Amino acid sequence: MGCMRTLTAVGHRGDPYRVRENTLDSIRSAFARGADAVEIDVRLTRDRVPVLLHDETLQRLWGHDVRLDAVTAAQLKELAGGGVPTLREALMAAGAGRVMVDLPGADSDAVRTVVDQVRECGARDRTYYCAGPESMLAARAADPGAEIALTWNTLSPPRRVLIDAVTPAWLNYRFGLVDRELTDALHRDGLLVSAWTADTKRSMRALIAAGVDSITTNRVDALTAVRAERLR
Repeated sequence: MGCMRTLTAVGHRGDPYRVRENTLDSIRSAFARGADAVEIDVRLTRDRVPVLLHDETLQRLWGHDVRLDAVTAAQLKELAGGGVPTLREALMAAGAGRVMVDLPGADSDAVRTVVDQVRECGARDRTYYCAGPESMLAARAADPGAEIALTWNTLSPPRRVLIDAVTPAWLNYRFGLVDRELTDALHRDGLLVSAWTADTKRSMRALIAAGVDSITTNRVDALTAVRAERLR
């Protein structure tokens, strides 16, 4: 049974090897190539509008050495030529697809703003959240029924008190930490296992053999091809 668990394919920031990450076209491309979900990074502008950007600044993707939290949503639209979507736009672009919202550097107020907007957009049932303990404690406080993937960066397991407080559905690990022993232990505890960010077919096959439930990748097309191998 272990090798035939349902595997969720998650596009990391959309389909970034083909289309610029965290954009509407990237989200659409990931779903078109077989993703079951897309992972997006959400931060707030100066006027508290949730938008899609992984970095603290616009430098890497948009060529402006300015912090996102120093500009308003209107200024951002001008600087990036409309290329940085709002969370609301991204949820619409995903259609009925699932969305994994990563919250880099978010404080509790930012988390609540994002969770509230997901609820306002009617997307609560197809959205789940990933980040470290502090942000996920805030997400749990903001929505007692939220689906949470607790990002964990060490092989030492989370303390039971943390698991009980966050009540995650998933533990979300860097892919190099995952093996069969880990996934078996987490499955026994009733937790699902997600792994990020695996981009080679070799690493994807190893994760599938280890029994993970979800893989986040920059190469959705490669992952869907590897997943199909099991069904032949």
